[in-house]
Amino acid sequence: MCGGSLCPSGSPASSAAPAAPDSTVGSQNKGGGPPGPEPPAQSSVQDSVVVPEREDMPEFVVTALLAPSRLSLKLLRALVMSLVYLAALVAAIVYSCIALTNVLCRPRRGCRGRQRLSAPGCLRDPTLGQHCFLTLRSSGLRLHYVSAGRGNGPLMLFLHGFPENWFSWRHQLREFQSRFHVVAVDLRGYGPSDAPKDVNCYTVDLLLADIKDIILGLGYSKCILVSHDWGAVLAWDFSIYFPSLVERMVVVGGPPMSVFQEYSIRHIGQLFRSNYMFLFQLPWLPETLLSLSDFQILKAIFTDRKTGIPRLTPCELEAFLYHFSQPGGLTGPLNYYRNLFRNFPREPQELSTPTLLLWGEKDHTLQQGLVGAIGSRFVPGRLKSHILPGSGHWIPQSHPQEMHQYMWAFLQDLLDE
Repeated sequence: MCGGSLCPSGSPASSAAPAAPDSTVGSQNKGGGPPGPEPPAQSSVQDSVVVPEREDMPEFVVTALLAPSRLSLKLLRALVMSLVYLAALVAAIVYSCIALTNVLCRPRRGCRGRQRLSAPGCLRDPTLGQHCFLTLRSSGLRLHYVSAGRGNGPLMLFLHGFPENWFSWRHQLREFQSRFHVVAVDLRGYGPSDAPKDVNCYTVDLLLADIKDIILGLGYSKCILVSHDWGAVLAWDFSIYFPSLVERMVVVGGPPMSVFQEYSIRHIGQLFRSNYMFLFQLPWLPETLLSLSDFQILKAIFTDRKTGIPRLTPCELEAFLYHFSQPGGLTGPLNYYRNLFRNFPREPQELSTPTLLLWGEKDHTLQQGLVGAIGSRFVPGRLKSHILPGSGHWIPQSHPQEMHQYMWAFLQDLLDE
């Protein structure tokens, strides 16, 4: 592995000088009141008429006028968090029963997860790329990534979901490195990347700053952003707040958070599918339950016959469990969820980045109705969406050939330039 920004240097063929991060400039009138009176008509007597200047409302008046709205928002958030923690307690009971059953049915595995002492060989497969570290400008954190195809074309940056890591993109790294510089990153808290302990280190704004620093730190001014699950949640927001850094997006099985919130309120079935999110709001208990019986709950997520990843080999399964089995390996990833309701409710945003959206027909965590809800937020003509028949939540690993066909067609015009 190479350290620092430690991949071999060399400017990519399609890179441009790093652009300054996007900024949103806005002004807010703190209250200017109604327009001032019209000056009176000039009298026959040549008296000068003095019109008093309009003044802004005093700060205490503005505060008083906004107080009811602020109080309503605080009460709404308090109500939502009360319901969230009530759901968390119910989820804790259910998942505790599942974990206890796993322990009783597999007593030889013990009550705790076994720490893996060496990484499985598939994580060191040289055909996937070179392992590197990048120090982020904003936070100083070091993130691990795997890079291949440097100099072969535009930057294609991959963002994984939970419970995954960079290895989730192994098929795409092989497929696209001939025409793109492909980079699959371990997000903060995952794998060898730095994992701050404080839950406040995993807010969306900090995670978006990480993505910006990755793109610029690699020497590019824009990228093709490919994402799945939690990575998709971040990618949607990134395309809104840093649009100049995203040339195209490929999103697999993940909605914008504002769309998810609005849709879930109207479709209670989606909340039942996302029940694990409520469990993850609690401290320490989710880590304990996920690690019982040698991480049996995590194993079931990957290997279940109906909802798991088909044809997943034992080595590939260990590629995901290895880092989670290290001390504190689950806390960083779960802290993403512990910040999930921090900004409720989210304001609806118009989406305009040219995007390819892929969804699994049999996705067990996300309903198909979310595809239409996402499309309703898009500028016309900017979204191409496809529901893959027979596929579930893990399209990049379960149906890579279909995904690649759609991606090549979506990106063909860039390659023809």
